[in-house]
Amino acid sequence: MRTDEVLTAAFDNIAGVVDAAVDGLTTDQLAQSPAPGTNSIAWLVWHLTRVQDDHVAEVAGREQVYTADGWARRFDLPFPDEAHGYGMSTEDAAKVRADAELLVGYHHAVSAKTKEYLATLSDADLDRVVDEGWDPPVTLGVRLVSVVTDDLQHAGQAAYVRGLLSV
Repeated sequence: MRTDEVLTAAFDNIAGVVDAAVDGLTTDQLAQSPAPGTNSIAWLVWHLTRVQDDHVAEVAGREQVYTADGWARRFDLPFPDEAHGYGMSTEDAAKVRADAELLVGYHHAVSAKTKEYLATLSDADLDRVVDEGWDPPVTLGVRLVSVVTDDLQHAGQAAYVRGLLSV
């Protein structure tokens, strides 16, 4: 198995968890927080997808799917298009309301672009430094693994919240 195939499998796993977390839920259920100050499934899925879109678009040198393909207009959220949830207040996070079709549609569109990009990579590409703001500098391989890790954590949180809804 090649490196790009391993990374593709990891991103496919994220999509599988996202699909299961939102399947069959209403917009109200997706927006429900399990306790005050906690995040809803809608926010978690929107956020993890925004992070993947933002980070992969940056290293791929392309525009984010969110703006390029009109997803920002479809979500119609009261945030700047570049917002991806990092550092967002509880009040702002609660403003993320979307139906399952929109959340999954955006996630699948981002996942497809991510896999398109991964298919262009060689093992040597993963050593390219993409962020010198850290010590040590961040390579492409480290950045992609970081996105997978963050996304899987948030997808798992969404699955957990779904379990708390008892649907």
